[in-house]
Amino acid sequence: LCGDLTHFVFVFSYCAFFTHGIQSTSPLMFVMAFYAMSCLKCVCVKLEQEVEKNKLLSEEVDQQSLCKATLYTLTEDDCYDALSDSENKRSLSLNDFLFVVRHSIEEEEEEEGREPPLVLHLDLTVSVLSHRTSLPAPMFSRNDVSIWSILKKCIGMELSKIAMPVILNEPLSFLQRLTEYMEHTYLIHQANTTTDSMERMKCVAAFAVSAVASQWERTGKPFNPLLGETYELIREDLGFRWMSEQVSHHPPVSAFHAEGLQEDFLFHGSIYPKLKFWGKSVEAEPKGIISLELPKYNEAYTWTNPTCCVHNIIVGQLWIEQYGNVEVINHKTGERCSLIFKPCGLFGKELHKVEGYILDKSKKKLCAIYGKWTECLYTVDADTFDAHKKSDKKNSEEKKSNMQTSVDEEPEEMPLPDGDTVQVIPGSELIWRIAPRPDNSAEFYAFSTFAMQLNELEEGMKGVLPPTDCRLRPDIRHMEKGDIDSASAEKKRVEEKQRLSRKNRSKSTEEWKTRWFHQGTNPHNKAQDWLYSNSYWDRNYSLLPDIY
Repeated sequence: LCGDLTHFVFVFSYCAFFTHGIQSTSPLMFVMAFYAMSCLKCVCVKLEQEVEKNKLLSEEVDQQSLCKATLYTLTEDDCYDALSDSENKRSLSLNDFLFVVRHSIEEEEEEEGREPPLVLHLDLTVSVLSHRTSLPAPMFSRNDVSIWSILKKCIGMELSKIAMPVILNEPLSFLQRLTEYMEHTYLIHQANTTTDSMERMKCVAAFAVSAVASQWERTGKPFNPLLGETYELIREDLGFRWMSEQVSHHPPVSAFHAEGLQEDFLFHGSIYPKLKFWGKSVEAEPKGIISLELPKYNEAYTWTNPTCCVHNIIVGQLWIEQYGNVEVINHKTGERCSLIFKPCGLFGKELHKVEGYILDKSKKKLCAIYGKWTECLYTVDADTFDAHKKSDKKNSEEKKSNMQTSVDEEPEEMPLPDGDTVQVIPGSELIWRIAPRPDNSAEFYAFSTFAMQLNELEEGMKGVLPPTDCRLRPDIRHMEKGDIDSASAEKKRVEEKQRLSRKNRSKSTEEWKTRWFHQGTNPHNKAQDWLYSNSYWDRNYSLLPDIY
């Protein structure tokens, strides 16, 4: 509390004075004790002042968080309030503060002869200041729903063509579900900070794995997007803005484009989720290309997602696994990260496990990556990893030497993972850990904190968002509010409206035209892709269709 060694000595003397008594204390100790008492009194007064100051600041922040925060030009009076010592100096609003900070940065950059960085105006009618931490209503119980009566005629069929009851859904569109790729955007920013291409590959590979982490325990089906449906998200705190569009209905294709607010990355792609029912499980194969560009290094990375499978659809506890190969390619350096999402196996030893190697262009192993897509990823020297795998395999074979199993047999119940956490190999470095789920996640469809915020609709958004945005879709909105009957009725209505529109187009020469994306060749791997048309953020939505 005293702040330096001198003050400490006096306080110590003060304690000695009262501990040993007056008779055993020298006159000098009297002086020191009284000085210490004065110091403590001053400190207490200062602490009281700080507490009062923090209380006032907290009240001000609470008041300002309720205000809209669209930047505007300050008047002379506003500047006086912001900079003077008058009694009104606490009236500085969040808008004014952001304006002053922005222009201060520009002035400093101009004085030093450098270009100011890109600072987008905060359109907080679309980007929420204080995000919600729960949904308006908890999820419904699915215990009384006979899934078998719905799915028994669908074995081997593609489920995207089957109308499902709304009770099996979660209150998000698939376009919003795709946006959960961006929950761990910090990994992209981290990649931009290193000059080593292998370190960048580690971050990008971790980002590719983190993109599927949100699916853990998410057994609800997102709503199928309507043709022409869109979704946008601006997150200044995470440094990106995102927009997506449903560009095809049969087959269902969703295209997306995200960019860093400092123009430091581009993330884009298209996904065709092919769903099939296999009797006891539903398999989702997310066909499509995902691309990440880092302009600072003139690098582009591409990859595809693993296959997702939901088990025990008919009876038993629902559980999810991801499996398949994912190869992240750096098209500039020729480096690649080959990852294997392992199927769980009969006894669950491999449940959720991911492992692989970063290779140079001559396919030499540079390092190994391992972990669980539900938890974390580590990197370690390739030789150390191989030695650990060899030892682990030998121990496993000894344990099951007397057991006969079939690798093709599907477990009846969710197998328990081999330990609650990843077994860390000595010398490993952590590169990613999943953001913890909120305590109320189980009540709200197993949503992460990020997912809870995707369907937020502030009053000011309605005049800015296009009429095709998912937030304005009535069936999702009703389900989020807990009105299952209205959600079901609205789902049937909008789907029937879509069918009628398609039927009317088939009778005429009119063809559906996508608004924000067009078909073309991916510039990095030359495959067919959906490319962004660069006009969404102009906010000209006058010719958009009425799809809801």
